[in-house]
Amino acid sequence: MERLLQNPSPMSSAAATSPFLCLPSAKHVLSAFEDGILPAVRRGQTIIDLGTSEVGMTREFARQLAEKGALWIDAPIARTRQAAQDGTLSVMVGAAPEQFAKVEPLIRHFATDVTLCGGTGAGQITKILNNMVLFETVNALAEAVAVAKRSGVEPKLLLETLSKGSADSFALRNHGMKAIVPNEFPLRAFSTEYAMKDLGYALELGKQTGVNMRGAALIRSIFEEAIEGGMGDAYFPVIARLLDSGK
Repeated sequence: MERLLQNPSPMSSAAATSPFLCLPSAKHVLSAFEDGILPAVRRGQTIIDLGTSEVGMTREFARQLAEKGALWIDAPIARTRQAAQDGTLSVMVGAAPEQFAKVEPLIRHFATDVTLCGGTGAGQITKILNNMVLFETVNALAEAVAVAKRSGVEPKLLLETLSKGSADSFALRNHGMKAIVPNEFPLRAFSTEYAMKDLGYALELGKQTGVNMRGAALIRSIFEEAIEGGMGDAYFPVIARLLDSGK
């Protein structure tokens, strides 16, 4: 990272001064920031963080880089592993409009939907809430599939039918149809432990804003149960197995 910041490869001026980060947790981002970025960043550079991190930390990074004449832009990515491979991610950006205009063309190399959500930290807030809604939706799908199976309705037929009505969603067609119905929860996908991390950010936002997030708190207890049951490394829709086991 330090070598990249000091000796960017020859390319367009915007790309040459805009290193991207895509790390699994705030812990990793903090390490990269303190050990590589902050000591080596040059005036005029823009650091773009594609991961999901705590909002306060994001804003503090931006403050410290601003003192050195550099920029920190939060641009967390959303959608699936396949979307990443296909270059069809959704990216939620926290930046000033003029900053966004400079980095949007770079982001569009791997994303089809790029949204300016507001100033620094707004991208993280939007992504965190996106994930919170996703987690709660996946739990609802898991419950619906469990009830269907025990009531004599085939789960695949259930979700196919729901997809034609008002219950349709991205989560239904992806997490429901591709994970919960076939009972496939691969390792090295978006794990339960990673989901728990992002859910913690959402609950902290709720605390800061005075919102009693009872649904999110329930999902936290479900994630905790899955992790305690040895499913922390599995793709997070694995929470459906808690219902299969009759717990």
